[in-house]
Amino acid sequence: MHKSVRLIFILASLLLAFAARAENWPSRLIKATIPFGAGSAADVVPRLVFDRLATELGQPIVIENRVGAGGTLGTAVVAKADPDGYSIIAHSSALTIAPAIFPNLTYDATKDLASVLMIGSSANVMIVPNSRPWKTVQDFIAGAKAKPGSISFGSVGIGSAVHISSEKFRLAAGVEATHVPYRGGSEVIADILGARIDFYFCPLATALPLIREAQVRALLVSTPKRVPDLPDVPTPLEAGLKDADSAIWFGVFMPSKTPRDIVEKFHAAGVKVLTESAMQDSLKKLGVEAMPMTPSEMDDLVKRETAANMELIKAAGIKQ
Repeated sequence: MHKSVRLIFILASLLLAFAARAENWPSRLIKATIPFGAGSAADVVPRLVFDRLATELGQPIVIENRVGAGGTLGTAVVAKADPDGYSIIAHSSALTIAPAIFPNLTYDATKDLASVLMIGSSANVMIVPNSRPWKTVQDFIAGAKAKPGSISFGSVGIGSAVHISSEKFRLAAGVEATHVPYRGGSEVIADILGARIDFYFCPLATALPLIREAQVRALLVSTPKRVPDLPDVPTPLEAGLKDADSAIWFGVFMPSKTPRDIVEKFHAAGVKVLTESAMQDSLKKLGVEAMPMTPSEMDDLVKRETAANMELIKAAGIKQ
């Protein structure tokens, strides 16, 4: 057989094999990696969706929390996994922060991962201890400027989404503040309640019970629009803070070479689940709002945010 004919035959065979694999997908369990700790917003939100999505796809979705290095350990595993549609990762906007924090990553999220499903987005809420005198964000900024270097804030790690919200606020407000990274959100909350740190940009779902029970005071939401559950808490722009908006989003990704038919099939099943009224109600209780996007639009979002966070992190002088 002539070499060119043989090559065409091989390519045709591979295409048929990929088509058959996509048509039969999924035929076994799907392994989902969550690169953050159990109980975090980045864990709870996708678990809720995966539970319903497993039924829709007709196959179980087995979840593994692979924690470490700002979510990069678990991401690296999935980025290099077999692109057969059975290895997925549920990530957050932290995906676009990591490249600026960890310069020696073994993967490039903009090239090695394919966006599959946008679950939704949520706000962070700037909370302060009740014992502090600040009633508004303007009070806070004035107090911080009156005593430079006296303010501290917590996060769930260097380069985390809540850390970035804090830094964007700090830069826009022109205040000095000491960053105190913690291993988990519960530790940050404990020190806010104990007034050992001054503020925390807390995920909305975690912040709401604390605010409603008057355990902390909310001064600001991180999103461009006010949060329905906190109608009296202003946005950054309303507080006179330019370029301080930030939101946490949650999405699902696969290795970039996964057949497009599989990506589209997962996306369609996910959209169906996300548009169910029961799922929307459950997500709203977690402070998550719909953020409809196609996989291509998600890819573009990841690229834009990665570039923007590179600039922000350099300006803020954030280092691992």
